[in-house]
Amino acid sequence: MDDAADSRTQGPETIDPPPVRKGRLRRIVIDTEPLRIADFRRLWLSGIVTAVGSQLATVAVPKQLFDLTGSSAWVGLAGAFAVVPLVVFGLWGGAIADAVDRRKLLMVTNVGVTLTSVLLWAQAAAGMDSPWTVLVLLGVQQAFFAVNMPTRSAVLARLIPLRLMPSAQALNSTTFSVSAVFGPLLAGALLPLVGLSTLYLIDAIALTATLWAVFRLPPMPPLGDDAPTRRAGLREVVDGFRYVATRSILLASFLLDIIAMVAGMPRALFPEMAERTFGDPPGGGPALGLLYAAIPLGAAVCGLFSGWFMRVQRHGVAIAVSVATWGIAMIGFGLSGSVWWAVAFLAFGGAADMVSMAFRGAMLQAAVTDEMRGRMQGMFTVVVVGGPRVADMLHGAVGASIGAGAAAAGGGALVVLLTVVAVLFLPAFWRYMAPKDGEPAQR
Repeated sequence: MDDAADSRTQGPETIDPPPVRKGRLRRIVIDTEPLRIADFRRLWLSGIVTAVGSQLATVAVPKQLFDLTGSSAWVGLAGAFAVVPLVVFGLWGGAIADAVDRRKLLMVTNVGVTLTSVLLWAQAAAGMDSPWTVLVLLGVQQAFFAVNMPTRSAVLARLIPLRLMPSAQALNSTTFSVSAVFGPLLAGALLPLVGLSTLYLIDAIALTATLWAVFRLPPMPPLGDDAPTRRAGLREVVDGFRYVATRSILLASFLLDIIAMVAGMPRALFPEMAERTFGDPPGGGPALGLLYAAIPLGAAVCGLFSGWFMRVQRHGVAIAVSVATWGIAMIGFGLSGSVWWAVAFLAFGGAADMVSMAFRGAMLQAAVTDEMRGRMQGMFTVVVVGGPRVADMLHGAVGASIGAGAAAAGGGALVVLLTVVAVLFLPAFWRYMAPKDGEPAQR
């Protein structure tokens, strides 16, 4: 497999036609054709390393805060220090990604994320014992990450053909899901052996893999006649919102994701249900870990058998059905009296979410012009990050009032109802067909 020429800036790499996929198994296992493109292959392989490293840091930050303070309130404060930069810089970062060379922006933000990981290691190794230092460094790191994430997503359409986008999204989502399952387990195993500070150091070292992959990318300057004068200010961010408002396909895509995550994400109820419904002891037990691992596990298994994604042309139908399926799975979870049934329903929901995520990502790449792609990915980042956190607040309050199981099941029912209403009011989304390479996307 030869590397792509460094001079390419305008579009996805041309690849030879793939060999015919024969046999039933090859038609359902994950489609690896995007990995034949060298630039994407390097980004994906580096993403495996950095995803596991980031999960180590995800465990290390709350563990250090609790060790320093003995208070879960400080651990909760980390959520605010993370989500605010993600929202603010996610929106602004998308505008920046549309105004500058995306390769250079990826280099700058990846260096920033790496340096903050090094500083987190340094403060832990030096025994500074300052929770505020940890929180500030976390906030700075999340600001860099918030700019990096929409930029990295916007790069995809410049690397691979649109017909391969569902497969590329499935590959990326599977990597994330697998790391979400095994990363925390690895962190728990390493923590007593190497100490907390070393988790930060491993994360920093892992991030160098992405730096190498980004360095090998071709230049990606902004496209369009207005590219030389394009800016990245508040006006451009507002233009992104106006752009979404005029395109029912994008509006429905964001709306359905908000419905699924805000009304139907029950993770705030896991601790209560693990103890009071499934019999965990007060200090914690295996049921809690199983509940947290179930959704990413289901997504990972679905990703490994996502070869059929390429044959689906009605992306709108696929998204709507998978979101409704997520809601049905959450109804089953809420009504479960056995932890194993609960895990099964959560895993089933995770598989449905993987389908929704892959086709929403493909739709977002296909239905957006390149000069707006960064801003749309920035909004996508905010929805993905903010939705589950709003759900935590809502499910926690409702669960305290009517019970955790009823809150989870009711949220799932609400997802199904709101999905039907959304499709009825936005029928163009239901009719949306995946465009072929070179064809204009529906709006």
